[in-house]
Amino acid sequence: MARARISAASGEEAVDAALAGATGRETIATAVRYLLQLLDERAPGNAVEVRVPPYGAVQVIEGPAHTRGTPPNVVEMDAATWIALGTGSLAWPEALRAGRISASGLRADLSEHLPIRPSGADGGRMGP
Repeated sequence: MARARISAASGEEAVDAALAGATGRETIATAVRYLLQLLDERAPGNAVEVRVPPYGAVQVIEGPAHTRGTPPNVVEMDAATWIALGTGSLAWPEALRAGRISASGLRADLSEHLPIRPSGADGGRMGP
């Protein structure tokens, strides 16, 4: 069953609140899922599974797909790390060095797709 899309207004509000220190489960869940949704739009495919437990997961990036079992390319992190990466307040290499990301597989590098948050004033185009 497909999830309902998170509107840009709701998603941006949740991300802003999370960046401002909000800790409510619903706010964090919406921020995480919205940024996962944006990643899915920016890098469609099913070669890499990005997991942010317990809030969500998405399969992204073009390449060989898997159909059963654990995918060969998996990226997993906590919500705070995902929100920081998605908004550009944390860089992929820095997060890897700090052990904040678990990444396995040859394609499990999201650095070229981050940050993913729209810059806002440019009509929704993805930007740094």
